[in-house]
Amino acid sequence: MGVLPEPDTSGHVDGEAVDDGALDAYSRVVTAVAAELTPHVAALQVTTPGGGGGAGSAVVVPGDGLMLTNAHVVGRSRAGRVVFADGSETGVDVVGADPLSDLAVVRARGATPPPARLGDAATLRVGQLVVAVGNPLGLAGSVTAGVVSGLGRSLPTRAGRTARVVEDVIQTDAALNPGNSGGALADSAGRVVGVNTAVAGWGLGLAVPVNDTTRRIVDALVRDGRVRRAYLGLVSTPAPLPEALAERTGRRQGLRIVDVVPGSPADRAGLKAGDLVLEAGRRPVAEAQSLQRLLFDEAIGRPLPVTVHRRGAMVDVITVPTELTGG
Repeated sequence: MGVLPEPDTSGHVDGEAVDDGALDAYSRVVTAVAAELTPHVAALQVTTPGGGGGAGSAVVVPGDGLMLTNAHVVGRSRAGRVVFADGSETGVDVVGADPLSDLAVVRARGATPPPARLGDAATLRVGQLVVAVGNPLGLAGSVTAGVVSGLGRSLPTRAGRTARVVEDVIQTDAALNPGNSGGALADSAGRVVGVNTAVAGWGLGLAVPVNDTTRRIVDALVRDGRVRRAYLGLVSTPAPLPEALAERTGRRQGLRIVDVVPGSPADRAGLKAGDLVLEAGRRPVAEAQSLQRLLFDEAIGRPLPVTVHRRGAMVDVITVPTELTGG
């Protein structure tokens, strides 16, 4: 059994009673989700041996004191402190971080509220209502709402000289600000479907999805303190296949390469922006998660064939993923 349980599909929302007559349907959903989630989301402050640190949010998840946050929030810190909405606080230790997914796990030294209920981002649809709960700018228990603007995105970020790509993110128009990172993104039933990541400079609300791949990552972080990840260096987005290509292949969607990180394995193999990825490892690729599932430790240093459609022709490229290193 993994650390994270299977999604809760009951559709139940626990929360304080509200005056239905004073609220429209949209407001009732948002207030109910906020009431349920806020106790499970803490303000997180981490410290580094040199005296520096960072701040963000963290979500209580099932497990012995486990909380989920962003890798970029904890950085190289090993410890910190969380403060919950009711004013209670406790020290935490960083269990592990995975820069490629921008996920990290911390463990509380003291008592925490019960865990939040987890959903499955695979069930999300563009246009669906989502609610973000976090601690932007140190303002505890802040709530914003919006819709899912896009799914299956992958976007590049940079930490110092290290370029990396956060795969399969959820794009939302729910406002996210510094401090929201590591907070919860929930569906209308109050289930956590993503971990917010405020990537400065993009002007987008982004969240790392909670799905089967996330569960595998969290399992590895709790077990080993790290995740050995294979790295290609592609920035991609789901895209429909041209009609003629769809008829020929029997598939409707692939991954359009938006950018290639210079010097990355994808760049060295000759993959280019504009290529439409159809297969990776001889398996169909239709979403970022399809590719992400192939990029764990067993893929490091091994040839990974990639088939793309480029300027009307099918092109086979052999990539050799490297191990993701650095921050």
